[in-house]
Amino acid sequence: MSVQFSPEKLDKVNELIKQYPEGKSKSALLGVLHMAQEEHGWLSVNTMDYVASLLNLEPIEVYEVASFYTMFHLKPVGKYVFEVCQTGPCMLRGCDNIIEYIKQKLNIEVGETTADGMFTLKTVECLGACGYAPVMQMGKYYKEHLTPEKVDQIIEECRNNSARNN
Repeated sequence: MSVQFSPEKLDKVNELIKQYPEGKSKSALLGVLHMAQEEHGWLSVNTMDYVASLLNLEPIEVYEVASFYTMFHLKPVGKYVFEVCQTGPCMLRGCDNIIEYIKQKLNIEVGETTADGMFTLKTVECLGACGYAPVMQMGKYYKEHLTPEKVDQIIEECRNNSARNN
């Protein structure tokens, strides 16, 4: 299956590439990967190959970057992605209990998506919000001082938002 950006997105990609000196298109890689994920939902091998072709890179250069950063999804994910920090400060504040609670509540393992396609659970390294531990990122939002009760509330809010938007 062929992957392509919409004409509008391709214009944005070209604008981004022009911000860097000639021959330094790799500098635009993170931005282009974000655009690709936004447009396609996740980064398939075909999508990453397409990004490589746009930036005149070897595919492995794109794979290395996409697989390094947890913000990029290398397989399909749910509508809501729970990225729970598991670094030292969050661990000291009980993130392991929160991760276990989410696994039981949603009946999934880390890296899995619920059968209804609503939720994906990921663990990540430091989110830089140690003072609010345990913490998880949900899209561009942080959910802080997590407890099982707060997790229940977040899940309920997500389900309600989804029901309203359908």
